[in-house]
Amino acid sequence: MKNVKVKCPGTVANLVCGFDILGMALHEPNDIMRFKLLDEPKVVIINKDEFNLPTEPEKNVAGVVLLSIMEKLGDNTGFEVEIEKHIKPGSGIGSSAASAAGAAVGANHLLGNIFSNDEIVQFAMNGEKLASGVKHADNIAPCILGGVTLIRSIHPLDIIPIPSPDLYVTVVHPQIEVRTADARQILRKQVLLKDAIRQWGNIAGLVTGFLKNDHDLIGRSLEDVIIEPVRSILIPGFNEIKSKCKEAGALGGGISGSGPSVFMLSKNEATAKATEQVMKDVYDRLGIEYNTYVTTINKKGVEIVSGE
Repeated sequence: MKNVKVKCPGTVANLVCGFDILGMALHEPNDIMRFKLLDEPKVVIINKDEFNLPTEPEKNVAGVVLLSIMEKLGDNTGFEVEIEKHIKPGSGIGSSAASAAGAAVGANHLLGNIFSNDEIVQFAMNGEKLASGVKHADNIAPCILGGVTLIRSIHPLDIIPIPSPDLYVTVVHPQIEVRTADARQILRKQVLLKDAIRQWGNIAGLVTGFLKNDHDLIGRSLEDVIIEPVRSILIPGFNEIKSKCKEAGALGGGISGSGPSVFMLSKNEATAKATEQVMKDVYDRLGIEYNTYVTTINKKGVEIVSGE
């Protein structure tokens, strides 16, 4: 196979209480990436959007992933990739993960699927390290595998797919930028034991809620007493959005990844759309531009659209 086109989904990392260990794939938005095999060991990047991301492979999230695959191969194989981003960088809905995961999956497909899912995730994490300074898989894993994933460990890599209920997801992306690296920088270095205990209970409750399809338990467990109180100060209107969305019937939600996007889970589409209207009303009043998405959990992950 010489050419392949892939669709790479946006993702919600952390799922409120699961910092760096829980993530979820979305049906919307998606990036589109097109790959070609080259007969010389180089990476050519062509941007098909207006974000002006670097085209030097070592400075581009997809580029460093492809370079790591070439290093593993150790031959004269190279790649050309066209990237059409619809997930805005710095949005908090997995823009860098979509590029990194798409690069790993697309290249592997061209090579005849010679790498395992764990190896694909490892390659893709090189892109996340470039973007945020840290190798983490809470966006990468659901982007590649679909659905909800638990990253029990990075060293060694241990990813557990979690059966996900058929919930609706409402996302608002205020048009401000919160860099992942900056959002990590402000986090507390020490945590009170009582807060850690409460957080562990919420993580266990959320995973159990997904497994049992228990909406009420999911709602009760969408609480973060460690990360959200610090990061929420970077997001205008956050507390109002969260409280009013729950009043509108949402199960709960919080910061998507490092922000500034905010997500809410709902049992049905009507509630999800009512939640969207709450988000719009808050940002209209604050005079902040925004994008919204009403979508569902994507259980496929990165998808091969076509190839020849």
